[in-house]
Amino acid sequence: MTTVLICDDRRSVREGLTRVMSAVPGVSRIDCVAHGDELLARYSRQPVDVVLVGTQRAVPTGVEATRRLVSAHPQANVIVFGAPDDAGSIAAAIAGGARGYLRWDASRPELVAALAHTLASTSVPAPRQPSDPGVQLTERELQVLRGMSQGKSNGQIGRELYLSEDTVKTHARRLFRKLGVRDRAQAVAHGFRRGLVS
Repeated sequence: MTTVLICDDRRSVREGLTRVMSAVPGVSRIDCVAHGDELLARYSRQPVDVVLVGTQRAVPTGVEATRRLVSAHPQANVIVFGAPDDAGSIAAAIAGGARGYLRWDASRPELVAALAHTLASTSVPAPRQPSDPGVQLTERELQVLRGMSQGKSNGQIGRELYLSEDTVKTHARRLFRKLGVRDRAQAVAHGFRRGLVS
């Protein structure tokens, strides 16, 4: 059974996410806090399996809360959630130690997948360096990476690019291999660092 702690300063967001998470199989307890100080105190007192932290464009509180929590508790499994086009917050949160991200409108299957992936990743190693630092992504791989950086699912990326979901997955595997990463979060973070997405 999975325990979850939600951190966001908007009550409506906390309540809405609690309702969604309560319907996710395997989630046994959901607690909420409004601010980073409360998050740090609550987690220190009673660690949970997954922490969901809200981000807002041009508002640093969510990213700062993530950074402080992971700095104090490196084992914390943090997923940030926010607007799909808020690439800056996503990149900053991942750089601060978040293990993944979700869009505000993530479906229940996406939530389940994100929780399972986060819990399965007991550690998040630094991305491996590509064997050829000068390797170039194809235009299609760049399009898939940009879609990932906007929090889109493989299905959504496929619909926008008129590709099947399996084809998107194939492009994703290739760009992971080229960048020397193992998942979406690392690919997006690496893409921001290399200036492949902005």
